[in-house]
Amino acid sequence: MLQAYFDRGMNGTAVFEFFVRKLPEERNFLVAAGLEQALDYLEEARFSDEELEWLRNCGRFHPAFVDSLADWRFSGAVDAMPEGTPFFANEPILRVVAPLREAQLVESRLINLLHFQTLVASKAVRCVFAARGRRLVDFGLRRSHGAEAALLSARASYLAGFDGTSTVLAGLRWGIPLYGTMAHSFIQAHDTELQAFEHFARSHPAGATLLLDTYDTEAAASKLVGLAHRLAGEGVIIRAVRLDSGDLAAHARRVRLIFDEGDLANLAIFASGNLDEFAIHDLVSAAAPIDGFGVGTRMNVAADAPYLDCAYKLQEYDGQPRRKRSEGKATWPGRKQVWRRYDDEGRMAGDTLTVVEDGTQAGEPLLLPIMADGKRVGAIPTLDAARDYAIRQFEALPAALRHLVPAPPYPVTVAPALQALARATGEAG
Repeated sequence: MLQAYFDRGMNGTAVFEFFVRKLPEERNFLVAAGLEQALDYLEEARFSDEELEWLRNCGRFHPAFVDSLADWRFSGAVDAMPEGTPFFANEPILRVVAPLREAQLVESRLINLLHFQTLVASKAVRCVFAARGRRLVDFGLRRSHGAEAALLSARASYLAGFDGTSTVLAGLRWGIPLYGTMAHSFIQAHDTELQAFEHFARSHPAGATLLLDTYDTEAAASKLVGLAHRLAGEGVIIRAVRLDSGDLAAHARRVRLIFDEGDLANLAIFASGNLDEFAIHDLVSAAAPIDGFGVGTRMNVAADAPYLDCAYKLQEYDGQPRRKRSEGKATWPGRKQVWRRYDDEGRMAGDTLTVVEDGTQAGEPLLLPIMADGKRVGAIPTLDAARDYAIRQFEALPAALRHLVPAPPYPVTVAPALQALARATGEAG
């Protein structure tokens, strides 16, 4: 496409918007995420000498066109919803305004970055709702679809309200709190289970978490009682145990009883093992004495809804609105804004999708200026600040949307001004 644009001298100002056509049946709302990585990409995107040389020699592109890419930079503007904002079908969460060749080239990577973190954050927040204040830790590195996915999953889940991650690089990169325990192999590498517990606890004297279910969960809990008291006298603290298999609720009850009778009421129980929001909900509803959950595979791949029907579409070119009219995939033309209204209690009460020029709307605009001339406008919030914002946003959701079961659709109205523009926008040319 870029070569064809180049050959015809087409490089007028283009407006593209990223949105999700429809919510998965399992989601009452989605969570905007991935903006920071999208901005990093736009600011840093370049063609290296090696890449340019390969393009010249691959036989697909004209030399003059390849030469034009040598100084390619993104010079456009971006408006976006802040990370952590709940949003709904057909609401743009990011708008790019840039010369056509720039706006077109960044399409796939922007979709890749925004889609994935939005997907994971929208799954993770459901776990947060189900956990009802219990600790949640991302455990998803080993079964994520690649190392970048694992790292961005840690970020997206923390944004959505998780307490931390076991992915150490996420702690280095973003300051996400780190939580660690042991694998079954650590236990098996020792001659006895008790020896493994003691070695691990002495290596982490400020507060170890020990895995109980390598052999016999309740027997391990009983062995631990005497060890915990003995080590505590030396200043070595065992803070929690982890259960990873079997009937987690039943094991947790029996282990809790063993610890309480052994004067270890403060020793926490942490559970993991193919958990998702539904399993967490069932455990919490059953009053299982579990203080926290490690959630991995099912969240990191969004197992029940592993993709979003999202798009990055041209809405305006060279000053003229553009509209795709494909069956089932028609778009709303022009540059748009989403206005959100709140009731007297501060709950979200409805959104209006309209053109940016529409000054008749009440509420607050959700798309804000983020980049101009290829550079960020002001400082982007830290991940912790974005997380705090997200939590406030979730508290403002209507109660029905916070449930795991499908809720009546949240009201999103298309304003008359946008409807009129859509009627007036036909096939270009």
